[in-house]
Amino acid sequence: FSDAAFVPVFLRSCVLCLVVAAVCVLFAYPVAYLIPILRGRRKYVMALVFVIPLLSSYIIKIYAIRSILRGNGFLNRILLYFGVIDKPLEFLIFNLQAVALTLSVLLLPFAILPIFVALERIPQNLVDASADLGASSWQTFRNVIWPLSLQGTIVAATFTFVLALGDFVTPQMVGGTRGMTFGRIIYSQFGFAFNWPFGAALSVMLLALVLVAIVLTGLFTRARHQL
Repeated sequence: FSDAAFVPVFLRSCVLCLVVAAVCVLFAYPVAYLIPILRGRRKYVMALVFVIPLLSSYIIKIYAIRSILRGNGFLNRILLYFGVIDKPLEFLIFNLQAVALTLSVLLLPFAILPIFVALERIPQNLVDASADLGASSWQTFRNVIWPLSLQGTIVAATFTFVLALGDFVTPQMVGGTRGMTFGRIIYSQFGFAFNWPFGAALSVMLLALVLVAIVLTGLFTRARHQL
């Protein structure tokens, strides 16, 4: 705490992980909401489609995203081909925005699964009863589906937040000099500076934050069960 270089990076990393968790939940909820609507095998086939990326190598997925975002990557080539831009966009890679985007893509399946499980557990007769009582689709979602799936949504947000907080590979590969995170600093203390005691001390900060997030999630889910 006495060094002015570490606290801002720690706070910036927390904000980054909160953004990643919010983005993952924002995109995961519609996907998880649509999967239970499917019937028969199609529902579980679609769920399997979002589980398959978890089976591939983490490093290969990061390399794939980096090849898309870099200056001569696929995205810039497409934009140049259609005349949307005059020169390659350099802000897509090697900064905190690239780290946030890459983590959001990588961790999206981890957010879909808890929300899907929460939505799958909602009894269909509650939804039917809401419709029979004259509620619109939006009223049914707001008063029935959303409250019952909120617990899974909070778990998904916590899951992605914790995973993003401890990640140092993604910032190392797509962050560059402008994408420094706290996990990357800890990695440098163990891998380059060989200052293991200081690296362990920094790791305690992340451990404390992870425990706080898990405890808060546990208190929330316990309160929801009591209700």
